[in-house]
Amino acid sequence: MAGIEVAALAAQDVAKRYGGRAALDGVSVSVARGEALGVVGESGSGKSTLARVMVGLLAPDEGAVAASGETFDPKTARGRAALRRRAQFVFQDAASAFNPRRTIGQSLEAPLIGLTRLGRADRRRRTAETLELVGLRAEHAERHPHEFSGGQLQRAGIARALIAEPDVVALDEPVSALDVSVQAQILALLKRLRAERGLTMIFVSHDLAVVETLCDRIAVIKAGRIVEEGACRETLARPREDYTRALVAAAAGGHG
Repeated sequence: MAGIEVAALAAQDVAKRYGGRAALDGVSVSVARGEALGVVGESGSGKSTLARVMVGLLAPDEGAVAASGETFDPKTARGRAALRRRAQFVFQDAASAFNPRRTIGQSLEAPLIGLTRLGRADRRRRTAETLELVGLRAEHAERHPHEFSGGQLQRAGIARALIAEPDVVALDEPVSALDVSVQAQILALLKRLRAERGLTMIFVSHDLAVVETLCDRIAVIKAGRIVEEGACRETLARPREDYTRALVAAAAGGHG
């Protein structure tokens, strides 16, 4: 793991238990500035829990999270709020992630109200610019979530994560609910955002082909522990651990 003091975002010895079961068991992992880290594992392995802890959405039972050299205690509300100023989250199910009573513009402006001192006119300008950045139009701000397609809603979810200009964006299975053609469009958008803005990403997925397309480095998680970590393509081409080999074999079988 890269040094916790130099990483854009890093978990250190993070543990989380649910009813006596360890969802995370002393996990340490980091993402460097400008890097895309893929976090992979089977369902229930702890990968989504890890991402939520790292961005301040979930309190762990133990451990710390650092952002650009500053260490926070995510067990406290204050520590989680500080992390949310540094990192944002894109949910798997974009439809349920938005308040149906709010327009998309109102949902996008909400982080700006909490995290910046921008006035109303500047918030609206930033909203329009961010919608256009993700391939939507400024007038989409006036629409409600039910007026969007699944792909459009996921673009809006990415816009909401980007609007306050966080250091890191974590994405939890952001294309798994979309059809193949729309998946390709969203992945192309994420590649472009990385190229144009140097976006730092934590990309949670069970789809190894998607991870290999998008990520520089990979962390493989099993039963709440990181069992293998390394350069993405090299690790998937020559996995060291039996568990990683099984994931690769299952992915190859699924595409056969």
